[in-house]
Amino acid sequence: MPLDLAALVDPSHTAVVTSEVQRGVVGERSALPALAEAAAAEMLPSLARLLPVARSAGVQVIHCTAYRRADGKGANHNARLFMGVRKSPVALLPGTAEVEVVPELGPEPEDLVLTRTHGLDPMAGTDLDPVLRNLGVTTIVVTGVSVNVAVTNLVMDAVNRGYDVVLPRDAVCGIPQDYADAVIDNTLALLATITTTDDLVAIWSA
Repeated sequence: MPLDLAALVDPSHTAVVTSEVQRGVVGERSALPALAEAAAAEMLPSLARLLPVARSAGVQVIHCTAYRRADGKGANHNARLFMGVRKSPVALLPGTAEVEVVPELGPEPEDLVLTRTHGLDPMAGTDLDPVLRNLGVTTIVVTGVSVNVAVTNLVMDAVNRGYDVVLPRDAVCGIPQDYADAVIDNTLALLATITTTDDLVAIWSA
């Protein structure tokens, strides 16, 4: 039976979750300039089109950001990724511009912003799961960065918790691009419904 994407992403039970679309990750203050450059090419413009349409249709937008205390308390230290972040000259300190959502994406007053200080993805280190359940959400549209780590983890964690997951491939980003495409096509496509920003905009604009 063909998938009914419109029913799957009905605004009454759908939320768009952004992962780390913050100034210190994909913005002008990025600690990861190669990722920020890749995000600016397609992901950020796609999200800038998608989020206003989602909001107008009544789809909840939730921004999930990450920070690290200056003393590192509560943060992970058990992987090379975390050590690299610790050595970066860009510190994702709470209350600084680096942890703010990039301005072209919000947050708007109706958006929710959840911040974590540990873990590899937004589901592991925030109130995201209970917040989604309290909102009656059963479908998550996963967006943001990166396909290399956080996006892939978020998709898996969401599926493990019983959510349907939709992934607009032009509204996520990873590096290098051919690797991100391979992960989407060979792993995430087994777990999520892969679509595009254009498809979601068409549905939520109808």
